[in-house]
Amino acid sequence: MVNKSVKQKYYYALGRRKTATAKVYLKPGTGLVKINNKDFEVTPEITQIYNGPLDITGNLGKFDITAKVSGGGFSSQKEAIRLGVARALLKYDDKLKQVLRKNGFLTRDPREKERKKPGLKGARKAPQWQKR
Repeated sequence: MVNKSVKQKYYYALGRRKTATAKVYLKPGTGLVKINNKDFEVTPEITQIYNGPLDITGNLGKFDITAKVSGGGFSSQKEAIRLGVARALLKYDDKLKQVLRKNGFLTRDPREKERKKPGLKGARKAPQWQKR
């Protein structure tokens, strides 16, 4: 019989990139990756992207990753998850900050889409100029 009153500790963090937002939960486990309730096989690509912060800190295979991602495209969602994993690792152990910062996992990419301005065709492109 399993005691349901004992809850497993997890670490939560939020990762963002462009318009993508990822809610990431890390809990002690075997290295499973679950994104939007879909299981992912652990391939070298997934290890490189989602598990990058875990790999660089020596915690690969010690945590299960559960992420809920919305908005943005495929690449920005992957980067949002990676930032969320790195931030969740910080909540697990503060001493990992120097390693994660050095490898660029804690820096949020601030680039966003620039808004369209009135009188222009896009954010910066102007209509063709005519002399006469």
